Amino acid sequence: MQTQGQPQHAPPPQAERPEHVDVLVIGAGQAGLAVGWHLREQGIRSFLLLDAGPEVGHVWRSRWDSLRLFTPAKFDSLAGLPFPAPPNDFPTKDEMADYLESYARHFALPVRPSTRVTRLTKSGESFVVETTRGTYEAAEVVVAMATYQVPVTPSFAGQLDPQIRQIQSIDYRNPGQLAEGDVLLVGAGNSGAEIALDVKAGRRVWLAGPDTGEVPFRIGGLAARLLLGRLMLRGIFHYLMTVDTPIGRRVRPKALHRAAPLIRTRRAELTKAGIVRVPRVTGVASGAPALADGRILESVRNVIWCTGFQPGFSWIDMPIFDSHGDPRHDRGIAVDVPGLYFVGLNFLYAFSSTMIHGVSRDAERIASAIAARRSVAAGSTRGLTIPSGASLPARV
Repeated sequence: MQTQGQPQHAPPPQAERPEHVDVLVIGAGQAGLAVGWHLREQGIRSFLLLDAGPEVGHVWRSRWDSLRLFTPAKFDSLAGLPFPAPPNDFPTKDEMADYLESYARHFALPVRPSTRVTRLTKSGESFVVETTRGTYEAAEVVVAMATYQVPVTPSFAGQLDPQIRQIQSIDYRNPGQLAEGDVLLVGAGNSGAEIALDVKAGRRVWLAGPDTGEVPFRIGGLAARLLLGRLMLRGIFHYLMTVDTPIGRRVRPKALHRAAPLIRTRRAELTKAGIVRVPRVTGVASGAPALADGRILESVRNVIWCTGFQPGFSWIDMPIFDSHGDPRHDRGIAVDVPGLYFVGLNFLYAFSSTMIHGVSRDAERIASAIAARRSVAAGSTRGLTIPSGASLPARV
């Protein structure tokens, strides 16, 4: 049974000895909060959520001002608490942050903010988690974070004329940050396209990079509200494209390392707004961006890098990564280190795994796997709720 009240922002431990909890969740965004709710549903009480931000929802509040979710509110609820908006509205980033903050408060989830993890290791049967506010020990650890942590910038960015203002997409808030003059968006995925529309007033804007495609209908249109949105977001992305289906296994390798198709922004909308599509940026010539077709954009005064992210998991000091730097896991259960789990990764189980409704399903599976593992250690599996796809991992 859930309790209502304030999030349990417990103070950091004062003693030098590590603080022990049964389950430590790293991250208190939508993935971490969903894990916390499902852990409690499984009867696990000794758990703690660590978050680097000063408050729940901080990551959402830090995005650009005009950002809205790609999914309508009817798909944006975590388990136990409906999203407080009309079902077909697309919430703003601040509305999403408010919802997450209220979710943590409503269920009194034990969140410890302003606590950045600096190292994760394993010693014997316990994980050791070093943070900026003390050290923790846990029998199980869930890394509840997306793989969009550290922005990637081409090495030649430092050769651009110093008078060209450079901004990472993660740091962009509004056009007021830009210098007077033309803007080049490098990276033509969803972020690049939406920011291009945000900065277009009174400027010439280029959008560089390969075409990522677009979903075959307007996500906010009548057809999407009546049928196509549910068919795509719930049917295809959530149930059809999974690691359990042939089409999902075929799509997954490409989805892991390629930009997703445009969801809300349309190619025609970019053209109508006067945004010029150009090939990818390959380098710098005389301090200006150089394109793959040989053109040099000499009038550019601002460059916004929308060139993707690295997972940012360098603090995980265990041999769990594949040749691409991705954690090796089976539906979120680490294959090399028993007791380690992931939620929030791109295509963790399905194409929808980074969407709100997808991350909630993944969190349920991981919480069930944790409960199963702990029950195996205790010698009993009676009374467990184990959804389809979850296993009974052995205690090693």
